[in-house]
Amino acid sequence: MNKEYYMKKKYSLPEDFLLGVATASVQIEGGDTGNSWYAWCEDGKVPNGDHCIVANDHWNRLEQDVDLMKDLGVKTYRMSLEWARIEPRQGEFNKEAIDHYRAELSMLISNGIRPLVTLHHFSNPIWLEEQGAWLNSDVIEYFCRYTSYVVSQIGDLVTDWVTINEPNVYLYSGYIDGIFPPGVKGKIGSYFKGAKYMCQAHCKVYKLIHAIAKERGYSGYQVGSAVHLRVFDLKKNSWLARFARGLYYRFFQEIFLNAMIGGQFDKRMGGGFPEGMQRFSDFIGVNYYSRDLLTASLNPMTLFAQRHVQEGSEVNDLGWEIYPEGLSRLIAQYYAQYKLPVYITENGIADANDDKRQAYIVSHLTEVAKCIEKGIPVQRYYHWTLMDNFEWMEGYEARFGLYAHDVGSQQRTLRSSGQYYKSVCNTHQI
Repeated sequence: MNKEYYMKKKYSLPEDFLLGVATASVQIEGGDTGNSWYAWCEDGKVPNGDHCIVANDHWNRLEQDVDLMKDLGVKTYRMSLEWARIEPRQGEFNKEAIDHYRAELSMLISNGIRPLVTLHHFSNPIWLEEQGAWLNSDVIEYFCRYTSYVVSQIGDLVTDWVTINEPNVYLYSGYIDGIFPPGVKGKIGSYFKGAKYMCQAHCKVYKLIHAIAKERGYSGYQVGSAVHLRVFDLKKNSWLARFARGLYYRFFQEIFLNAMIGGQFDKRMGGGFPEGMQRFSDFIGVNYYSRDLLTASLNPMTLFAQRHVQEGSEVNDLGWEIYPEGLSRLIAQYYAQYKLPVYITENGIADANDDKRQAYIVSHLTEVAKCIEKGIPVQRYYHWTLMDNFEWMEGYEARFGLYAHDVGSQQRTLRSSGQYYKSVCNTHQI
């Protein structure tokens, strides 16, 4: 990252540009024993022994955490609902849980913070996990039923929806790498089967949410997905490396974008337009963190490539390259293809010492501002994340928060980078 470049010119974001933060239910709420990640932790599958049952106790600290957001000056908040809380047993909905979420949403709105609600963020109810989760075709019906209940209960408070977060990461981690529930390795067929059902569910739910909104007279609804997008560049140029790069772009992200935005399914997902030829998203949801450099490999299980980090590059605490230019490259590439407004639904850095996060925010928001200058309608930016939390297989060791968080004391402390982000939220100046 060329720090000097980002210091030479100041950028402004439009006044109507929404700056916010993002979280996920399992990662912050604590206390729920009915979801797949609780079972995963109980089985000792998180390497360092951390457990999501603790998290940030957000379920019991709504006022405190909304106050943190209000103090930052954010105008929007991306949160997820926990399906396992809302439907703890198949077909039985928990009114107490949905009322709790209503209270949280009302609190956000009263503080001038616009909610963006995610319906599925990596975790499943245990009852669904036991039925094969997203490899069981019945999941489409179940997800529609859950969505219908949720929208009927909170649709008067929420206009902005993400159906499914990072289906590519969920499936790759669960069925290729085996580091997410259900912990299966090398099942490429399962990856594509799950992709088919997740994309079908998204398309059906997109139409369902808009139908409920129309029926009830709700206006201004925005529905989309959030896909993890990466840049894949070549470390060594060869025909096989170029071929592998095409496979990575296609199968890791573009099969999801094509299906969840344009309704076109890859032939490995059944092909065609099973839900019709129409738009199935109102925005492009971009989760961006890093890029990979590829070299050729003869192993088809890794799509004929090995992934590398640029030598000598600045990296975060997890060893991911800090590559802000990748964000604008991806925005430009996929806006040109889909011509929809762009939301940066996640972007952030694991940085326990907080010595890189401010520069990370500056550089990535600069790339956003440059895209806006070129006429691309990037409308929102959600920093990952509000506070350190349970980061899946990294447990509590990966520190992504604008607020430092101590699991034992549950103390939240604004970092220096958080103070900087607060200034950006208040002035829209980078």
